[in-house]
Amino acid sequence: MCLLLYGRWFLLRNWLTKYSIFLLIFITILAAFSGGTVKAASENQKQFIFDDAQLLTDTERMDLENLAEELGEETETALLILTLDGTDGKDIKKYVQDYYDEEAPGYDQPFGNTAILAIDMEERDIYLAGFKKAEDYLDDSTLDYIREEITPALSAGDYFEAFSTFMQESAYYLVDDPTAFENEYGYSGNADAENGYTEDSTSGGMPAFFYHWGFQLIISLVLAGIVVSIMVFQSGGRVTVNGNTYMDKRNSKIVNRHDRFIRKTVTKQRKPQNNNPGGGGGITGGGHSHSGSRGKF
Repeated sequence: MCLLLYGRWFLLRNWLTKYSIFLLIFITILAAFSGGTVKAASENQKQFIFDDAQLLTDTERMDLENLAEELGEETETALLILTLDGTDGKDIKKYVQDYYDEEAPGYDQPFGNTAILAIDMEERDIYLAGFKKAEDYLDDSTLDYIREEITPALSAGDYFEAFSTFMQESAYYLVDDPTAFENEYGYSGNADAENGYTEDSTSGGMPAFFYHWGFQLIISLVLAGIVVSIMVFQSGGRVTVNGNTYMDKRNSKIVNRHDRFIRKTVTKQRKPQNNNPGGGGGITGGGHSHSGSRGKF
């Protein structure tokens, strides 16, 4: 009996050792796909779109919320949109300054990294502001550039396009490696419609069902099955043929070869420089400095 039990344990141990790598691969693939559904929400800011002027549909507002959350995670900056039907007599710049003092927005803490786009439909004013990290990365000249990019869409009433472009343009300058940002999001400074972001897609350009856990589970199971099948098929025997099996060492004449690096081409996009220190920025009543840009649309 002891010998029988030992024999069964020996076989079970060998089986577990042989196929444990398959199980490990399966778990790794499953974790990789399932991880795509987890988004690290802002530690402080929970809402990003404040559409008091009611310029957006519910679908557009939700799409922009998702985009702000995704790009906020990428840049560690809260990207806010404020639409107003009047500012109670305040200048729009003063309104944004007071909003920052009173609401204390920020990605990871109150009064943290924040970029704000505010428009007033009553006066047709537009104001962009950058606080903390955004003040450094989105200086006055950079915000001037972004404002000029989105003003035609605002004037045409394409508010969704203007707001999403503001977020993408801001994120492009807020990341440390804009080239990597382009590769990941397919964004190179063009308008939102040119990079494939639509209301029927997620902010990353993928269909919404792709991020559903059920779909990802099926895909991970299929891939794991393929990997396991290939490895089981290849585990039947050891390949003993190598490069020397059919080589005639007496007649073979192998010459040396080498690769020579010729040139490398690097394309850079110059970030606008701040040539006007006064600009559209300033200091809020609460003592928070910021960059800024203002105009009409």
